[in-house]
Amino acid sequence: MSDEGAKAAATRGAPLVEIAGLGKTYHRGATDVPVLVDVNLTIRAGEFVALMGPSGSGKSTLLNLIAGIDRPTTGSLKIAGRDIQGLSERELDRWRNRSIGFVFQFYNLMPVLTALENVELPLTLTDMTRDERLARASAALRIVGLGHRLTHRPSELSGGEQQRVAIARALVTDPLLVLADEPTGDLDAKSGTEILGIMRLLNRTAGKTFIMVTHDPRAAATADRLVHLDKGRLTDDPAP
Repeated sequence: MSDEGAKAAATRGAPLVEIAGLGKTYHRGATDVPVLVDVNLTIRAGEFVALMGPSGSGKSTLLNLIAGIDRPTTGSLKIAGRDIQGLSERELDRWRNRSIGFVFQFYNLMPVLTALENVELPLTLTDMTRDERLARASAALRIVGLGHRLTHRPSELSGGEQQRVAIARALVTDPLLVLADEPTGDLDAKSGTEILGIMRLLNRTAGKTFIMVTHDPRAAATADRLVHLDKGRLTDDPAP
């Protein structure tokens, strides 16, 4: 299935992430260290899912597997019906750039670039012209309320504003799925609440699917569903 076909197939409510019997084991010398064990999970298009668990429970590993950054040891993983395990590294890079948006705890912005140029970066791997890229990046920044900060560099922005830039960058390619790893972990309570509000608004109005790793129960409470990992095993707790 092509990237365009996958996006068309990811209608709201349809299975988007399908994980079955997923396992990941790392080899450290002569020792095998299981990080994920028999994980089964389905996330539907348009859901906002919070992933919680203690440090070392496998949350980041699961996020990396869904993003195609790492490969599982056992089991299957499909995104919009596409088995990403069968893709070459080059195909994975292309698929990831078009299909996955990332929001990190520490923003990961390029300090020498403006907000507009940071958001434009993922589009440089497409066949869009520079004018088209800048127009789309500008629109993404306006969506997160930063239309007046296009030419500011990260050092000139607050933490909350930098995270808004990161969200705009994650959305600019119109991805199937947004993966957020502790997106409020480096923010004060007010800024964290604002960021969660923006993500939730994008989920509800634009239908964007979010998987958010968080240690904060208040952040998790904004999600539709809580998924808990403990020692590599998953418990799916539906929201009441």
